[in-house]
Amino acid sequence: MPTYQINSPASNVEWLTPPEMVAALGEFDLDPCTPDIMPWPTARRRYTRRDDGLSQPWFGRVFLNPPFGPHAARWLARMREHGDGIALVPARTETRMFFDSVWGHAAGVCFVKGRPHFHYPNGVRAKTTVNAPICLIAYGEHNLGALRRAGFGVVVDAGRTPARD
Repeated sequence: MPTYQINSPASNVEWLTPPEMVAALGEFDLDPCTPDIMPWPTARRRYTRRDDGLSQPWFGRVFLNPPFGPHAARWLARMREHGDGIALVPARTETRMFFDSVWGHAAGVCFVKGRPHFHYPNGVRAKTTVNAPICLIAYGEHNLGALRRAGFGVVVDAGRTPARD
């Protein structure tokens, strides 16, 4: 449902989260990162690229599937500040983005089993899966409960900063 982009010199493609994935997580008030045309709803209100969701007010329960790549950290930092929602990002747990906005900040992380098939902007399901492991990050205990109920994979607590050497 929300979008992500593969940002490389060879491609710049918007992809939609599978509708069944967002539906399993419950209703959302805002999706700040969607394409101009959506074949299915992701939230009661949505911002497109033209709206610049990073600069708009966020409210209620947010579903965030930001552009993958170097700008994902800015979107996840905004979700951390907002504190109520679920974000879908690559499961790159060792990155600065995770240490700045997930570990010690989020309620939990669901490491999605397998690799989901995303959809093209016209709603057609892609024949191949994403090329990276995916996780869903819950901000707020009620969103952690939604991750557990959805059963997409293994859910771990993220509320404590991992031990460091």
